[in-house]
Amino acid sequence: MLERRLLTNVPWSMVALVLGIALFGLSAVYSATYTPTGPSSLFTKQLIWVGLGIIVMFMALIPDYHTVSRYAYVLYALSVLFLVLVAIIGRTGMGAQRWLPLGPFAFQPSEFAKLSLVLALARYFAEDPRQGGYTLRDLGIPAAMVAVPLVLVLKQPDLGTALMLLFTSTLVVILAGIRLRSIVSIAVIGAMVASFVFLVPPVRHKIWTSLKPYQQKRIKAFLDPASDPLGSGYHATQAKIAVGSGQTTGKGFRKGTQSQMAFLPERHTDFIFAVIAEERGFLGASLLIVIYVVFLLTGVEAAKNAKDKIGALMAGGIVSMLSLYVCINVGMAAGILPVVGVPLPLVSYGGTSIITTFLAIGLLLNIRSRRFMLFY
Repeated sequence: MLERRLLTNVPWSMVALVLGIALFGLSAVYSATYTPTGPSSLFTKQLIWVGLGIIVMFMALIPDYHTVSRYAYVLYALSVLFLVLVAIIGRTGMGAQRWLPLGPFAFQPSEFAKLSLVLALARYFAEDPRQGGYTLRDLGIPAAMVAVPLVLVLKQPDLGTALMLLFTSTLVVILAGIRLRSIVSIAVIGAMVASFVFLVPPVRHKIWTSLKPYQQKRIKAFLDPASDPLGSGYHATQAKIAVGSGQTTGKGFRKGTQSQMAFLPERHTDFIFAVIAEERGFLGASLLIVIYVVFLLTGVEAAKNAKDKIGALMAGGIVSMLSLYVCINVGMAAGILPVVGVPLPLVSYGGTSIITTFLAIGLLLNIRSRRFMLFY
């Protein structure tokens, strides 16, 4: 009886939007990785991961989200353990140690850490409500919860994921309710620290030299891509060329020069949106963005109408995380944000990202499906 009511309450329109985004991604990965002999093994892997992700999404509907929240701290502890293991036995690639080897595959714990942190923070704030909102003094434990995975991810190094952890957790804190005076205090302290960093040359130099060389190059490329168009600014420059060359209707499937001739780096991962814009044009890229917006707004509605605070915080945190991913990835491709290595949800190539995103969406559907149920 419960399973039948749950199946009836599943928002199938949201499921259709998710599948539409995934199909966009499969088409783009197929084109971006196509070889002279046919579809690449990367597309085959992506197809398998999407299939597994859909199964994971529906499996996430089975347990009540309150049950999931009870294990939030356990999931958080596991994610921290995985991040520690990455630092010890992790696989290194492209100058970073971010993956745990699993036979022919590799698992990226930082992707799982983002979701587990959202769930852990949601449980903490739901179990420790404060009348009138939280003060800075009340945020000591949440800050420590964020700091542990944040430091471990920065050590890999993975600045993009670290920023996602910080931004997403900040949005969860805002959703939980923070006093206006505390927000003003944070803004003033942040402005003072930023002024101190940028106006005191020794401090500015020390922080700058603490960054990895590739991170320094990415910042320089964002500030002035034309200064080194064949070096540090190459990624951003080629992405903008690809996006602009698509014009209104695009060059057609597998006819994009930037992607098919391999001018565009990381075209199946970080810059997959540039491939879509080049092949589908303004209309195709806009359609994808519209689908994202409709889905995310539906997620906001699910968070707003959740039957309790834990559901609202879980749903709000998941929507915040996905929204940041979309905005930052599209901004990177368009050249209005620096390149930080953030995938486009359900579209970019990557097993861990695909599975984790489907799991997060499954929990969002779970919360939405149970808002009209009187028992669980």
